[in-house]
Amino acid sequence: MGEIVNLWGYQARRYRRERGVEPAPRPASTRLDRRPRRGPNGQPVQSLKETTSDDYSQREPLLREVYGEVLRGLRLNRGERLIDVAGRAAISPQYLSEIERGRKDASSEILAAIARSLNVPVRELSAQVATRMSQANSHGPVCLAA
Repeated sequence: MGEIVNLWGYQARRYRRERGVEPAPRPASTRLDRRPRRGPNGQPVQSLKETTSDDYSQREPLLREVYGEVLRGLRLNRGERLIDVAGRAAISPQYLSEIERGRKDASSEILAAIARSLNVPVRELSAQVATRMSQANSHGPVCLAA
C-alpha cells in the first residue's frame, strides 16, 4: 500500500507551480504577542531575561558559581587547558567550561573527578569554596542552587 496523500493540496501546489504563482505568505508568529505571566496574586512575574545587572550585583553567589570560580582558578594556576583537565576527568571540555562558568550544577562524582584531575583533594576544594562563600557575603545566609 502507498502512503496517504492529500490529493487536493498536492494538485493545488502543482497547479500553482506550473502557472508560476507564488505561494501565499505565512502569517507572522503571534508568540511575541503573549501577555506576561502572572503569579498567584495576579501580579506580573519577572522572568530571568528581564533581570538587570544591578540585580546580579545585589544577590548572593550560587554554590555552583563559586565551585566554578574555584575550579577555574585551580586550573589556571596549574597552567592547564580545559581539554587536558576534562580528558583526565572523563568529561567533555564543553561541560567543564559550563561548570567553571557556573552554568551547570555538577554532581559530587563529577566534582570529585575534576578535583582528582587537578590533584586536589575534594575536602580542600570544598574548604576553598566554603571560604569564598563566607567572604562573599558575611552578613547573610548562603544561597544554595537547587
